[in-house]
Amino acid sequence: MPDAKTVWLFRERLTQAGAIERLFDRFDATLRNAGYLPMSGQILDATLVAAPKQRNTNTEKADLRAGRIPEDWQDKPSKLSHKDRHARWTLKFTKAKRQDDGTIPSTDLAIPFFGYKSHVSIDRKFRLIRKWKTTDAAASDGARLREGLLDKTNTASSVWADTAYRSKANEDFMDKEGFVSKVHRKKPHLKPMPRHIQKSNAGKSVIRSRVEHVFADQKSQTGLFIRTVGITRATMRIGLANIVYNMRRFLFLERLNASA
Repeated sequence: MPDAKTVWLFRERLTQAGAIERLFDRFDATLRNAGYLPMSGQILDATLVAAPKQRNTNTEKADLRAGRIPEDWQDKPSKLSHKDRHARWTLKFTKAKRQDDGTIPSTDLAIPFFGYKSHVSIDRKFRLIRKWKTTDAAASDGARLREGLLDKTNTASSVWADTAYRSKANEDFMDKEGFVSKVHRKKPHLKPMPRHIQKSNAGKSVIRSRVEHVFADQKSQTGLFIRTVGITRATMRIGLANIVYNMRRFLFLERLNASA
């Protein structure tokens, strides 16, 4: 069993070589050769991945958002090396807990969150990750759909995703690229959700929810957390977690087939 230093050096060399995408593609080729082709459409989603919180002044935060290195850091290389200039703050919305009287508050809780975001596209048939991308936590989910997150090799054209991916730009993009949108529709502003849309969304949720098992597995089995500095290393960490998930899923599918 390698120690922590050995694992760190291994990840660092992979990072410096920019090899994580090639490693992911090589194992994806192995999956395809074994008969696990992307099939039955694809499901998109994203999850927040925490990183150590940064203690910066308001001026330093403004410089980082503008893509500048704060002046006070420029002549302090030691301090600069320990500052994550790419992770961002965002709000994580979660359902409020049931009250003592049994009622559930109508408003969600907004929890400040610092770190990165993992975007994935899985195939509906085997639930394997086929495309992925890493951004800061504040990045929009929907815009990533048009940045290479869709898998054109899938044998079906349907795309499932939640309302964060619903926009005219995305709908036009999918139509142009030959995909069929199964993205959830949003609730009309200041109006109740029409019954037919509510029923349609419920049907889509049965399929879309499968992608949430991917993130749950990663966080429970690999303790997905960014302990490094910078988006390059964060991409490496998330990329390795995606490969490990696919390996574990592959072994599960093989055992399932062997017992059939």
